[in-house]
Amino acid sequence: MSYPPPLYHGDSGEVSAHVVRAAVEPAVVYPNGNKVFYLAQGTETAGTFGLYRWEFAGPPSGPGPHFHRTITESFYVLEGTVRIFDGSTWLTCHAGDFAHVPAGGIHGFRNEDGAAEMLLHFAPGAPREAYFEGLAAGIGDFDEDAYDRFMREHDNHWL
Repeated sequence: MSYPPPLYHGDSGEVSAHVVRAAVEPAVVYPNGNKVFYLAQGTETAGTFGLYRWEFAGPPSGPGPHFHRTITESFYVLEGTVRIFDGSTWLTCHAGDFAHVPAGGIHGFRNEDGAAEMLLHFAPGAPREAYFEGLAAGIGDFDEDAYDRFMREHDNHWL
């Protein structure tokens, strides 16, 4: 296997690192207390990936089985217990557990045992920020047509 085509064509490198400090404020806070921290947005990674820290506040929450047509999604549990659906079974995952879901792969995730924290990685770097922000802004207030349209716009296909 060979490396992919070069993304950088210069000869001497460049100063371009992106650093997010641990003390950063969450970008989105949901009514249930869940928080999303934007670590690397697709706009900052030339569209190669998006990385987010998700904090479950405690009450059970999270999406049921669904899939994406345009992006892969990966999960890395940092703290607590997260249930991840692998397309056939809900698996109990703990700190250090990792799951990768290719495009089209059925998955879901939720916390059922209190507070938890995980990293969410999307590749390529789709604009998931609008999805997270739209959910927090009151997706529960959408009528069925608006909800379906919002989900299609954000490549969420529910089973």
